[in-house]
Amino acid sequence: MSDPSPSLSPTPLRSPPAASSPVPSPPSAELWDSVDALHAWLDAHGAAAGREALLLRVLKLSEEVGEVAQAVMGVTGRNPRKGTTHSWDDVGAELCDVALTALVALRALTPDAGGVFARHVAGVAARSLGGDARGAGQERRVAPPSR
Repeated sequence: MSDPSPSLSPTPLRSPPAASSPVPSPPSAELWDSVDALHAWLDAHGAAAGREALLLRVLKLSEEVGEVAQAVMGVTGRNPRKGTTHSWDDVGAELCDVALTALVALRALTPDAGGVFARHVAGVAARSLGGDARGAGQERRVAPPSR
C-alpha cells in the first residue's frame, strides 16, 4: 500500500552555483552589516541588557528551531487536525530565521562575528572535506534523500 502523505521531496529553493565558480563566495559584507544593524537595534529596543540579553538571544534559537519543526510537520501534513499547512518554501524561510538568529547571537558574543564564523566554517570544511574543501558546494543536493 502506498503512503498517501505528501512527498518529502521538496522543490529546489535555488539553483546550484554555476560551474564556472569553483569556490562558493563568502557571505557578503551586506550580510554582516545587516547582522550588526539587527544587533544594534535589539540592544536599543530590548528589555534586557548584558548577560541576560545574550542568554535570551541564544534561547531565541530554540524558538526558531521549533518553528522549523512546525513547518516540516505542516508540509508533510502529519498533524491530522491541521493537514497540510506549509510549503517547503516556508521551511526554507524558517531555516533562514534560525541562521540569522544564530548570527545575531554570535554578534552578541563578539564584534568580530564575521571573522569567527569564517574561521569556523574553514575549520569544519578542512576537517570534513580535507583536500576537497575548495570544491565544496559544487554538487549540492536539490532534495533530501527519500526514505
